[in-house]
Amino acid sequence: MRRIGLVFLFGGLLAAASTAVSVSAQEPAVPPSDSITAPEAVIRELYGLVSWEPGSPPNWDDVRALFHDQAVIVLRTGANATSVFDVDGFVNDFIRFAERPNVQQSGFSETILRIHTTVIRDMAQVWVRYAAHIPGSPRPPQEGVDFFLMIRQPEGWKVAAVTNEALIPPEQLPAVLRD
Repeated sequence: MRRIGLVFLFGGLLAAASTAVSVSAQEPAVPPSDSITAPEAVIRELYGLVSWEPGSPPNWDDVRALFHDQAVIVLRTGANATSVFDVDGFVNDFIRFAERPNVQQSGFSETILRIHTTVIRDMAQVWVRYAAHIPGSPRPPQEGVDFFLMIRQPEGWKVAAVTNEALIPPEQLPAVLRD
């Protein structure tokens, strides 16, 4: 009986060791970079989606699809205030904005003025200086800066986090975002 137990113990150890060797020898499953949308292209797509003509609001499912399911969005909501959103909260906030009568009547435009992207393997940061505007509004376009953190997923690049700031004096902007 003791001998059978040792045989099973030895066999189990051998099986565990061979599994560990085969798992450690495998390369991580990373799709080739040419089959994945570049982080900057994802951000340009996002700005295009959240800009719309009167009566043609965005496809919010397309907007959601650009974000990681657990993304965190922290937006400037006042001179000294920020709000933290998950993806659905962010989209719902945008939907409430889009339902304002003046926005429904005029549409909305968010234009990239400058963009700077840094990629390190499967992570990226994208800095965007933008101008947001309701066409026909007497208010001039409002400039701001968005910082995106992105992660490469099997299905492509996804936004993992966003922070933004109302435009500060140009001399306080990073050089890559200045005119």
